[in-house]
Amino acid sequence: MTVADLQKPPAAAARAGKDKKPTSPYVLLFCILVVAALATWIIPAGEFQRVMKDGVSFVVPGSLHAVPQQGVLPGRIFTAIATGVVNSASIIFLILFTGGTLAVLEKTGTVAGALHRLSGASRSGDLTVIVIVCAIFSLLGTLGIVANSVVAFVPLGLLIASSMNLPVEFGVGLIYLGAYSGFNSAVLSPLTTGLSQRLAELPLFSGMELRAVVGIAFLLATIAFLALYARRCRARNIGATMTEAQRAVSDKAAASQAAMSGAQWLALGLAAVSLVVFIIGTLRWKWGEPEMTAMFLIIAIGGGLICRMGPSAIADEFLRGSGKLVPGAFIVGLARAISIVLADGKILDPIVNALSSLLEPLSPMVAAIGMFVSAAAMHVAISSGSGESAALIPIFAPLGDALHLTRQVTVQSVLLGEGIMNCINPTSGVLMAVLATSGIAYGRWVRFVLPLVGVWFVISVVSLIVGVWIHWGPL
Repeated sequence: MTVADLQKPPAAAARAGKDKKPTSPYVLLFCILVVAALATWIIPAGEFQRVMKDGVSFVVPGSLHAVPQQGVLPGRIFTAIATGVVNSASIIFLILFTGGTLAVLEKTGTVAGALHRLSGASRSGDLTVIVIVCAIFSLLGTLGIVANSVVAFVPLGLLIASSMNLPVEFGVGLIYLGAYSGFNSAVLSPLTTGLSQRLAELPLFSGMELRAVVGIAFLLATIAFLALYARRCRARNIGATMTEAQRAVSDKAAASQAAMSGAQWLALGLAAVSLVVFIIGTLRWKWGEPEMTAMFLIIAIGGGLICRMGPSAIADEFLRGSGKLVPGAFIVGLARAISIVLADGKILDPIVNALSSLLEPLSPMVAAIGMFVSAAAMHVAISSGSGESAALIPIFAPLGDALHLTRQVTVQSVLLGEGIMNCINPTSGVLMAVLATSGIAYGRWVRFVLPLVGVWFVISVVSLIVGVWIHWGPL
């Protein structure tokens, strides 16, 4: 349900939904993939020289040189899709295993009972639920624990929205926007802030005070956006458009007013402890998608056995839940194929060099904003945060030095540019997987989230201006 839909009479909205079938995200990404392949024949190919340090490939500024044109042939478009699926295997299986785990916990009644308590804990309205869920996922996002893996938690958001009788956008927003409100600032994220600061030769996680303030501003804006959206839906009596499965979950949650059983509490405790262990493992031992996939498998098996499900019943429910998320899982590989085609065509480096050339004559404040906008634009081509940092920071850092920008401001401009684009980037495998999982068309999602992205944009620009003004350091 979009803001535009809210303004339509129910009959008109129903006719609009019946007459216009939303474009499949697979079709959208395939069209972008074809355009990227055509661009490899038009944009002159080039490459920067690169050096390896500590396993990271660094771009040598000013080293762009022409190479033979590497136009991508039609056959490579399809093999790139297969390569993208293979390269994204860890994320794909994480998504599938999460769907299986949630299905097992749903069968035990643990999810329904927990959702009822969450949605009914506050008699004063929806704000408590929004604050709690967004704060938790924002914290996980700013620590870099939930980024690509946010897809795994989207079904939980859909269940919350269903139990609260609110549209699916609300449920997706709770999880996805909550996580990325924290990820945008990335106060303690090793894969974005940590890598970017290392490339810029800054102390690890330095400057976190201002970055934390920015993160809180993102979180408050997200909470206010979702609260206003929920209030608008309540005022216009617009509830969830539920499938039969979602309605069954909602009915189960409504019927679970009795206290949860001891076994259900124990299964919920196992899930909570597993998540805490994973957080510790991420911070101390650099755990990633494989360990998180294993964590969900442990929760599914352990939770099912605790609630006295048989081994065959656990396996059947796990496979059923995994099957529901297959469309969302495989779309990650299709999105990855776009960056593979651009890299094969040797046109990413010339694009980066052209953007940096445009920034050279600008004043410090305008240049900082220009870096931010450039990083946002480049994120369409480089959907990986760490990949974008490795491509842009070695070029932007010396450019920022020449423009009298601190390295901290340069790093922040790249992080924020990538951050706000994650929620509307059509080449993001994570976003497209979220939309495929939740059944929301890309255009419908953009119309829903664009006001919040606009607020995030203003927060980002203001924070960069402040950073330039106070000579945010060190360095």
